[in-house]
Amino acid sequence: MKYSLVLVILAYIYAAQAKVYFEEKFNDDSWEKRWIYSKHPGKEFGKFVRTAGKFFNNEEKDKGIQTSQDARFYALSTKFEPFATDGKDLVIQFTVKHEQNIDCGGGYLKIFDCSLEPADMHGDSPYRIMFGPDICGPGTKKVHVILNKDGKNVLINKDIRCKDDVYTHAYTLIIHPDNTYEVLIDGEKVEGGELESDWELLPPRKIKDPEAKKPEDWDDRATIPDPDDKKPEDWDKPEHIPDPEATKPDDWDDEMDGEWEPPMIDNPEYKGEWAPKQIDNPAYKGPWVHPEIDNPEYNPVPDLYAQKEICGVGLDLWQVKSGTIFDNILVTDDVEYAKQAIADLKETQVSFNTNFKISFQFDQWRLIIWLRQVFISKILSSRFDEKHGFGGYVTMSYKISKQSCSMC
Repeated sequence: MKYSLVLVILAYIYAAQAKVYFEEKFNDDSWEKRWIYSKHPGKEFGKFVRTAGKFFNNEEKDKGIQTSQDARFYALSTKFEPFATDGKDLVIQFTVKHEQNIDCGGGYLKIFDCSLEPADMHGDSPYRIMFGPDICGPGTKKVHVILNKDGKNVLINKDIRCKDDVYTHAYTLIIHPDNTYEVLIDGEKVEGGELESDWELLPPRKIKDPEAKKPEDWDDRATIPDPDDKKPEDWDKPEHIPDPEATKPDDWDDEMDGEWEPPMIDNPEYKGEWAPKQIDNPAYKGPWVHPEIDNPEYNPVPDLYAQKEICGVGLDLWQVKSGTIFDNILVTDDVEYAKQAIADLKETQVSFNTNFKISFQFDQWRLIIWLRQVFISKILSSRFDEKHGFGGYVTMSYKISKQSCSMC
């Protein structure tokens, strides 16, 4: 009983201490007062528009901000009350909807400290964390997780694949105070591990011993030429020989044309350069492994996870084809709050996405049935014009079908 009471008290204390530092759902047009477009010189930045897009579950609740101009850079950010992550989780979460079936463009967020100047934000503005999907052709479909350490942006050494369809997906990054992390997509964990292992944030623990050298008598050849193997006496043959079937042309004049020589052909008896066969090396010791020593420059950092100051979030993107919708941006230390936000979103989005797919498939079948009925009725009610023939009729039917598909 006492143990249960302690758990309840601890849970209450945690809930009381957990905090949402920033949350943006773009519920109305007031977002334009909170977010600031960059005016950094030398670039023409694209504009965002508030919309739920072409398809949605609830038009008002599903509204986010959408990139609206093709082949543009986008630079939009906002600041909030600064905080540090000492002893706490850090959760960064947002939703992305590439309803334009994006071919090349970013869909990530950047987290900044208080040095951010929103009106001057640009691609080289220093940031603390960059997180989210990035797509460009078939070769790049990844989730970026970039952490800044001592002024250097360090990429994760794992490949995390992002979603590349037209639906809404939630991306979550959780950095724990035990120096571990998790990446979730739609509430499902897709990657995780230790910060020190998955980023080069610190010098390596071990380095190759600079004093160690491979012994001169170390033989790492797995096989060697057979010393008893001898080249056959008839091995050496020329690579090319005169064509024995060639004959001097009747009109060949030695005085005028010079001495006639038959053309050369590949020698069918040519065997190439001889080399003795290989045998197992009796002196083989295996590959030499360079011994390692403790790195004198390595110093463990117990609070590697810690962010001393966070007070800004921004979208710093390039998109070839616009149409991406960003929404439900959340920065908090409350993991359960973030999980519940995803659960609430999935409850509506899964239902809608399923209904949308079913509706789309149903419309396709309706179109096929309608076209078949039109085709059959034409066959029964008319004769083929000799001028057009069967191919001409099919072309005309296709044009009629395209013009009338709005009836489907």
